[in-house]
Amino acid sequence: METLATTRMSSKGQVVIPESIRKQLDLKEGAQFLVVGDEDVVILKVVTLPDKREFDTLIKQARQQAKEAGLTQADITSAVAKARGKK
Repeated sequence: METLATTRMSSKGQVVIPESIRKQLDLKEGAQFLVVGDEDVVILKVVTLPDKREFDTLIKQARQQAKEAGLTQADITSAVAKARGKK
C-alpha cells in the first residue's frame, strides 16, 4: 500500500520523514539511506546490510570464479593496490 505525505526541508537541509511512512516501512532511528537526485526528483533508498549467510555465499562464489580464472593472491593484491592508486 502506497502512502503519500508532504514534508519540508529545514534551513540545515534536514527533511523529516512523516510518521505514517516511517511506520509503514518500519524505519528506526539511525536508518541509513542512499540519496539519488535527478532534476526535480529526490529518491531515498533504505540501505540494508546483507545477511551474513548471503555474504558468505557471495564470497565463496567470488573465490571459485577467481580460482577458475587462474587468479592468484598476488593478482588480487596488485589489483586492489592499483584501484587504490598505489603501485
